[in-house]
Amino acid sequence: MTTTSEVICKAPGRICLFGDHQDYLGLPIIACAINRFIELSAIPNEAKTFQIEMPNIKSARSFSIDENFELLQKGDHIASTIRVVKRYGCIPNRGYTIKLIGDIPINAGLSSSSAVVVVWVRFLLETFGCSYEITDQLIAKIAYEAEVLEHNSPGGKMDQYTIAIGDIIFLQTNENTKYMKIENSLEGLIVGESGISKNTIRLLGDLKEKALRSIQIVKEHDQTFNLATTRSIDKYIHFLSKELKPFFYASIKNHQITQEALVALNKKPLNYQKIGSLINDHHQVLKEILKITTPKIDAMIDAALLAGAYGAKIVGSGGGGSICALSSKDNHQKVIDAIINAGAKDAYSVSISSSSNYSF
Repeated sequence: MTTTSEVICKAPGRICLFGDHQDYLGLPIIACAINRFIELSAIPNEAKTFQIEMPNIKSARSFSIDENFELLQKGDHIASTIRVVKRYGCIPNRGYTIKLIGDIPINAGLSSSSAVVVVWVRFLLETFGCSYEITDQLIAKIAYEAEVLEHNSPGGKMDQYTIAIGDIIFLQTNENTKYMKIENSLEGLIVGESGISKNTIRLLGDLKEKALRSIQIVKEHDQTFNLATTRSIDKYIHFLSKELKPFFYASIKNHQITQEALVALNKKPLNYQKIGSLINDHHQVLKEILKITTPKIDAMIDAALLAGAYGAKIVGSGGGGSICALSSKDNHQKVIDAIINAGAKDAYSVSISSSSNYSF
């Protein structure tokens, strides 16, 4: 399905509310899409090439629509997406001049890179068609394959599925990859950017390796152990070395918090104090057990809570990035000001967004 008109696609950023460092273990997460976007605009050309301009990162590239990218450069998600969509029967047959712009901060834990992949996948499928029914879930699946599997990266499925599906979702990240939209709308979210860039691949890889190793050791001692259903930590933790105990504890504890949060988020009316308390509990595991925060992130979170936020946590893989806080509307500006005064690069309100979209 090609078009002679300008094509415009958008994909939102995302916030992980509950389940950080859980999706690569096949455990569920709760995340939401937010009203910060990557926008792709495309105009047909006669050159049979994709000419892509990315002004936010001062970059541009051009390649033939027939390029298969048999040799894939590390981190080249534009190329890996082309490889994957062609396996799904999406064969570009016309060139486009493309611009990618956005207001999702880069390398800040709000998944700007995954939003680029999702919007690129949606553009290719909706413009050129494929061998399958085009759904948000298919777009998420292809984006995950292109961003994670093609590059043998340590990430999970949260980013691609949250961005492609939109709203707030509870996502089973195991092989079944089932999701449920949470009907309640969570109001009062604030993002605070630390200005410290993350090192996502290195940090994720290290934490994933240690978490998986701790789980494997427990399974070797007890073949009935099931990470997704166990409620016991003390029963198993003595099997592990001092180095691995924190990673096993964090896996179980964060899973328990996510399950509690699912119940809280589905109640009407929402109990914001309860949800905020669970956000704080989750952050304490990320800070004290997994140790993925920084002094500036800690100061921003402390400031948000002292200003009256219900809860606050680090967002993303850690080592920098952003925080999110949950606040009453009446207290929004006070919390924003407190986060900025604590050293944040920026802080602002965000709202829940629907999925990525396509129009021409």
